Amino acid sequence: MRKNNAVHKGNNLLPYPVIVSASQGDILAMNVVLSHYEPYIARLSMRTSIDEYGNPHTCVDEDMRSRLEAKLIQQILEFKVA
Repeated sequence: MRKNNAVHKGNNLLPYPVIVSASQGDILAMNVVLSHYEPYIARLSMRTSIDEYGNPHTCVDEDMRSRLEAKLIQQILEFKVA
């Protein structure tokens, strides 16, 4: 499934069938959902650290990123489709 077909053009919403498939455990649909939220998860897991010279560096905290992805997967699987 190409990313261009997975998201409605213009409004950046995930299609309902993708959400339903992901909530039923479809791996491809789950990957579409994860790739859709990947920039948001990366932004939430940013951490600023200070090096030995006092310079700030911003990077993605991989532990936080993996925790957020795991939580998203858990909530997708618990999602009840009406």
